[in-house]
Amino acid sequence: MPPLFNIPKTHLQCYGESVYCIASGDIVSRCNRGERPLDRFIAVVAWSISTVRPVIFGVAPYNPILGETHHASRGNLNVLLEQVSHHPPVSALHATDESENVEMIWCHHPTPKFYGTSVEVEVHGKKQLKLLNHGEIYVMNSPKLLIRFFPVPGTDWVGNVRIQCQESGLEAELHYKYNSFLGRRGNHRSIKGKVFESSSLKTLYEIDGQWDRIVRMKDINNGKETVIYNAKEVISGLRAPIVKDPMEIWPSESAVVWSEVSRGILSKNWEKAKEAKKAVEEKQKGALETKRDKKRRLGFLSILLFLIAKKVGGIAHQFKSLYPPRSFQNQSNKIGDGSGLGPEPISIQGRSTRMGRSDLGTGPEQLQTRESPTTQTMGWTISISMNFTS
Repeated sequence: MPPLFNIPKTHLQCYGESVYCIASGDIVSRCNRGERPLDRFIAVVAWSISTVRPVIFGVAPYNPILGETHHASRGNLNVLLEQVSHHPPVSALHATDESENVEMIWCHHPTPKFYGTSVEVEVHGKKQLKLLNHGEIYVMNSPKLLIRFFPVPGTDWVGNVRIQCQESGLEAELHYKYNSFLGRRGNHRSIKGKVFESSSLKTLYEIDGQWDRIVRMKDINNGKETVIYNAKEVISGLRAPIVKDPMEIWPSESAVVWSEVSRGILSKNWEKAKEAKKAVEEKQKGALETKRDKKRRLGFLSILLFLIAKKVGGIAHQFKSLYPPRSFQNQSNKIGDGSGLGPEPISIQGRSTRMGRSDLGTGPEQLQTRESPTTQTMGWTISISMNFTS
């Protein structure tokens, strides 16, 4: 993709921003400080909605290279992301809040599907939010990203999100609805759902609203409505993280890997951005080729060693006929029994392995060593020496 259609950040940074970029109100603290399991569960539902951010149509972040990282801190919250796979593209996130004793683990694998007039990106993988003070683990998936080209271009988060907590026995279903076919804004970015008990499937609360504005919750018992999420308070007026000490960041950091590309985009020097992006992609391509060549060499070596071991085993089997029959039934053959007998060495290119001889007879005869002829196999010289009774 030409830099003209890129925003100056990577997918890793976008994932991370959905966790640490919060304007006001600490949603993570609300998750941990809820007195009842139901209070904490509702706070987690609000946190899950807060991780869904608007996407700009027509532009996209950079695709992270293999091994790229992004690390950011906000107060006691530390977030680390890494691109752990290139094909398929898999991004991993681990975050901790030491003051609240909260841990977050994500693993994302986006898969696009083309439908002619639109593209639907399904985000595989699960999110985990662990409230360690309460011994609760919340597991949830992500909505799909719908990119429409006709009749009205735009982007929407769509599909179903399920949030589960086995420890409290509570679940939630959220349904992100797409905009109407003609682009009317009546149900633009709407979300509906419910909170219910896992065992009885009894609905406790109904959820309704717009995920980029206000989301309300209605108590089924008394009809009382409560605002559980206000996007204007949470994600408005956000600022990008600032690198305080350039000498301390890793060479694999997104800010370092794509620095020249971002400078070109921000200054609208598209030729410079194009050359810088090509350099990053060529370096990535070379690294992947080196990794594939290494795997091929290791695979060939594994096969070669297997064939050698198989050949050595066949030769060792032939040597069994040279051993005398068991003539001393009262002698022990066990290794380490003080008889001085044990596994004899087999030397392969100067390296020694051990082969047991528990099936051999023993006796007082003096052990002698006879050398077998060397065996030439696939250009490798195998020298075998064995001890046996005369």
